Amino acid sequence: MNLSELRVDGARLQSTIEESARIGKTENNGLIRCAATDEDKIGRDLLVKWYRECGCEITIDEMGNIFAKRPGKNPKLGAVMTGSHFDTQRPGGRFDGILGVLGALEVMRVISENNIQLERDLIIVDWTNEEGGWFSPACMGSGVWVGNHTKEWAYARKDRDGVTVFGEELERIGYKGSFPCSHKEWDIYAAFELHIEQGPQLYNEKIQIGAPKGILCLHWYDIWLEGTANQVGPTPMIGRNDALLAFSEMNIVVNKVAHQMGNMVGTVGEIQNYPNSRNIIPDAVHFTVDIRSWDDAHAVKAWEMMKKEFEVIAERRGCPIRTEETWKVAHAPFDKGLWDRVVETSEELGYSCKRMVSGAGHDMSEVNQVTRGAMIFVPSINGRSHVEVEDTPYEDCEHGANVLLHCILKTANEA
Repeated sequence: MNLSELRVDGARLQSTIEESARIGKTENNGLIRCAATDEDKIGRDLLVKWYRECGCEITIDEMGNIFAKRPGKNPKLGAVMTGSHFDTQRPGGRFDGILGVLGALEVMRVISENNIQLERDLIIVDWTNEEGGWFSPACMGSGVWVGNHTKEWAYARKDRDGVTVFGEELERIGYKGSFPCSHKEWDIYAAFELHIEQGPQLYNEKIQIGAPKGILCLHWYDIWLEGTANQVGPTPMIGRNDALLAFSEMNIVVNKVAHQMGNMVGTVGEIQNYPNSRNIIPDAVHFTVDIRSWDDAHAVKAWEMMKKEFEVIAERRGCPIRTEETWKVAHAPFDKGLWDRVVETSEELGYSCKRMVSGAGHDMSEVNQVTRGAMIFVPSINGRSHVEVEDTPYEDCEHGANVLLHCILKTANEA
């Protein structure tokens, strides 16, 4: 068999993505399928069914990460891993992460139905809670697997409303496995992740494949402010301790510092205002800050500048402040050989390709710390992602899956 002539089945990949998109579908054609929810369980059950139909060996670890393995001729050589995540934002779209899982499934189907025996094991992974949209932080399953968090810390995380606990919910849906969650239990030779770009470059430039050299660092911070609640009518403007007003100034600081520093982005993406009543002065605010840059020290300096101004505002407004570093991942430069392989494979298949950088975070930020990693990007229409209108042409999904297929065939057959 001439492996260079193999291609994925684009119609089957589209059908698989559309079947997935029915689980947690919203009225606006998006998805809500957050980690450790009922919708997550239904999605996981379907994935496991599909994996087993390919003859894969299934392993579920203590964090609910699902590994589907097709044994190779020589497991001692180390496995090639691919995959992404099946959970979504609240709400999100049908491609973010999902394409990486289902594109990998399509690759596995092609290899299985053609009875291709690879030299190395091939593993598809579905990482738990990459989004962090309901249980924070993001990349929780891969973060524990790499060793950046303990499973006990992850189990104790509460949902965004502070009601449910992650470990209990994971057990409730039947995906709190017993296999140790550690990269040390696996011998991974190389890892690939297929993903939508989530930005506008490929779409605007009409380029079919993106080959990121790595991922920006990601720093997440949680900030709590205390104010003094009171009835709005009788309380004079002078002397108020309005926590929401203090936050409003801090939100401007985040934007200002990001512009001043350059080569970075800073975002306030989540805010809870208490008691959130129109006729009560706010007495508490919780908000988040997300900072990203290719330069880790640059991002840290930006946070120090923001925090210093936050403290000045808090004192002036009479609103005590507390900050917490919730999540920090260093920038992730990918393996040069695998990066080049993505570009060369794209060109061999006749696809236009662009070398670039990933501004979005991915499980590969974590995985790349313990093995060689690379990513394959396909265009996002108008650069929209983490929203219900997120979309990618199915033809581009097929292109990305073909690049993934041939990157895996080459890498998994290396001696």
